[in-house]
Amino acid sequence: MSDQPTPAESLEDTSSEADQTDQAEQTDHLLNDRSSYQGCFGCGMRNQIGLQLVFRQEGDEIVTEFTPDRQYQGFPGVLHGGVVATLLDETLSRTASAVGRWMMTARLDIRYRRAAPIGQPLRVTARATTARSRIVTGTGEVRLADDPSVIIAEATGTFLPITQSYEQDVVARFPEIADFFRQRE
Repeated sequence: MSDQPTPAESLEDTSSEADQTDQAEQTDHLLNDRSSYQGCFGCGMRNQIGLQLVFRQEGDEIVTEFTPDRQYQGFPGVLHGGVVATLLDETLSRTASAVGRWMMTARLDIRYRRAAPIGQPLRVTARATTARSRIVTGTGEVRLADDPSVIIAEATGTFLPITQSYEQDVVARFPEIADFFRQRE
């Protein structure tokens, strides 16, 4: 018997890989702004002073990494707490985006556990704890990427849908963001 896969087995494996690639692309489409706007401080690739975060899904978690440099420090050598809050807010909000909903933060509760050092990669994760039609809640944390046992901060977030009138107003003022709203449909 040969260890080589039969032609039928090869097709099955390829199909499975193709399905996984399609699913990853669809998830990327929901998690990351690919519109011509991209002005968000947290995730906008056209925002030169922003964090330019890119998100992915790993199992039931939304994940991003960020290595802070000195422009984001508060105390010398320490990432500003507001940037830590932004990392958590952006990542937690993607728990709603992952299921195709555009929502905004209603509440964000953060427990800072230790200072985040400048220059060290951080791993931010979030997972939905409740997903209903009008509300999504989640939990998340920021850890040192090189030592996941070190928790920088933990958070819970609550997210509510934006109103149709808000969406219409934003699109009227910033037409380039229309694609952003459409990519979630």
